[in-house]
Amino acid sequence: MEWRVPLADIVFGEQEITAVTEVLRSGWLSMGAVTQQFEQEFAAFIGAKHTLAVTNATAALHLACLAAGIGPGDEVIVPSLTFVATANAVRYTGATPVFAEVESLDWLNISPTAIESLVTERTRAILVVHYAGFACDMPAIMEIAHRHNLVVLEDSAHAIGSRLEDRTLGTWGDIGCFSFFSNKNMTTGEGGMLATDDDALAARLKILRSHGMTSLSWDRHKGHASTYDVVDLGYNYRIDEMRSALGRVQLGNLPAWNERRRELTALYRELLSELTPEIQMPFAEARGTSCHHILPVLLPPGTDRAQFMEGMKAQGVQTSIHYPPVHRFHIYEDDWITRGSLLPLTEEISSRQVTLPLYATMRDEQVEWVARAARQALKET
Repeated sequence: MEWRVPLADIVFGEQEITAVTEVLRSGWLSMGAVTQQFEQEFAAFIGAKHTLAVTNATAALHLACLAAGIGPGDEVIVPSLTFVATANAVRYTGATPVFAEVESLDWLNISPTAIESLVTERTRAILVVHYAGFACDMPAIMEIAHRHNLVVLEDSAHAIGSRLEDRTLGTWGDIGCFSFFSNKNMTTGEGGMLATDDDALAARLKILRSHGMTSLSWDRHKGHASTYDVVDLGYNYRIDEMRSALGRVQLGNLPAWNERRRELTALYRELLSELTPEIQMPFAEARGTSCHHILPVLLPPGTDRAQFMEGMKAQGVQTSIHYPPVHRFHIYEDDWITRGSLLPLTEEISSRQVTLPLYATMRDEQVEWVARAARQALKET
């Protein structure tokens, strides 16, 4: 259907078209100079020593787990309120994701207290998710990690440009992972990025990204190598030059787009407070600076969520759910039940949460329409 207010939208213009056209005319389509430029510019933007572009954020998460030495017999503490790729990346290595509770109904990120309670002799890493672009309590999490000698990985798929204590999210831990999927604040359609300040981790990530090879086609094309060895069981997680070209243009516009998202989120908070005070808008308390990737709200307890979302649809407003709890998916539920680790806040949030539209080109009057539609849909449930 044609939405009066879609959930998300992308901004592509002549700059993106020109950038991709130039790549096509160059005749070099994968892992070349444009990708190197994209990596350098992204590193400068987030303040990381090393960045490596990959085919998507799931690949980034998988490589991060591998490079960190996570494998069979290990446990990795993760949130359940996330996209399933976060937990899947742990499973790819043969390790076990252990699901932790969130902080509160207001702060929907993994709880440091819950992390501490789940550390065992098998725990190897903590994989945090900066949900909706809002920062986890990284100082507390890093203290726990240092005390227990644990690796910290950051799923920053929602958090491109978010900051905490003058550090960009994705640069607090050992490795950060970013997403450029089509609904993200900046997009290449598919695509992702790894970030680390550790030289050894960066070298291993680079090897794992492309079949475990010691040199790439681009290196040989430029005369930097004439052959290669294969030194590890790597993967084909390379990105192409077309997506890197898109990324360079999108990255240049990202600060302005994130600022617009901040303004829209503030307007939502004002209007929803006025028109639908029964609806809770999380992240009311400040912690760092968010890029405001999505706009999650919590419906009043007992509300028929499906009926509310149908009511929004009838008024032309697209909504979604972020996310069904991962520990309740069939593939993970048996292990979670065996552990007996209750997640009441996660389950309550997941049952009440609805995502409202948010994107950089959204107009103020569209926010007003969504807020009024929410009031009407709530009356009808």
